[in-house]
Amino acid sequence: MKLFIHYLKDRLFFIMIYVVSVFVCFCVFKLYNLELEAFTYAFMLLCVLLVVCFFWDYYKYYKKHQTLVTLQSNSNVSLSCNLQDSSLMGEDYHKILVAMKEYHDEYVISSENKMHDLEDYFTMWVHQAKLPIAAMKLLLEDEELSRSEIKLQLLRMDQYTDMVLAYLRLHSTHTDFLFKELELDDLIRQSIRRFSTEFIRKHIQLNFKETGDVILSDEKWLVFVLEQILSNSLKYTNENGLISIYMNSKHVLVIEDTGIGISASDINRVFEKGYTGINGRSDKTASGLGLYLCKNILDMLNHKITIESNVGKGTRVILDLTHFEGRIE
Repeated sequence: MKLFIHYLKDRLFFIMIYVVSVFVCFCVFKLYNLELEAFTYAFMLLCVLLVVCFFWDYYKYYKKHQTLVTLQSNSNVSLSCNLQDSSLMGEDYHKILVAMKEYHDEYVISSENKMHDLEDYFTMWVHQAKLPIAAMKLLLEDEELSRSEIKLQLLRMDQYTDMVLAYLRLHSTHTDFLFKELELDDLIRQSIRRFSTEFIRKHIQLNFKETGDVILSDEKWLVFVLEQILSNSLKYTNENGLISIYMNSKHVLVIEDTGIGISASDINRVFEKGYTGINGRSDKTASGLGLYLCKNILDMLNHKITIESNVGKGTRVILDLTHFEGRIE
């Protein structure tokens, strides 16, 4: 009954037109003194035709309603089903529904892919986080407790935590970038201080030439990038090695080490997510996410990164810190 009432409301305009038409015909018959029998005959024919059209139209209205109710209750129903509306407006609505369904499917697939990526990342992160925890347990059992080793393992835990936070923020729709003019030397010193214990432990010499440069960037995110690059240099540079930090040209920073280097087969893939290469397979703590995050962060900061390396000689990481949408001269 409720559906029938809604149908009458939707067709009220056409019902009114029919009633007015019958009234006009009746008035014409009266004005010209035509026989009422002829009017009655025409009226009855119109009524029969109206009833047939009414039932046919109501049947289509009912089927369309049932189809829409089914679609509403089951999102998996194909939109190719017949909505009993072949009008131009009906086709337009159908095209809109198809477009919305395609967008919904793409969004679901994208969300599922992101969820799988997060699951994979957290699984890998948990395994990595267990390594320094296990190392600290062993150190605590040792009678000759090494404070430097404890600090090293805590530093690694801190790095893993920063990495997972960066990964989550990078894939968030609300990445908290704050661009301002920054003293590059202050950011470099901040990054060096964090790894001072590691420099001392491995007896690695640091050659830092002050740049005196001012850049337009985000402090928190750029420091994260610098720390990741320094961490890699320290990890793959042998004891008594050398790490140099200097300005190649205006806004172009170079971090160079005398480490084991990167093979030619790996150099073009170092920015891929999860790719560790030959060096990573020999180092169980490698995640393959550090340089991936660096590349993505620098892209969002409108900076550039390139890597040059020779196996057995070392690696040069070149950071073009020019802000390409608002260059500081």
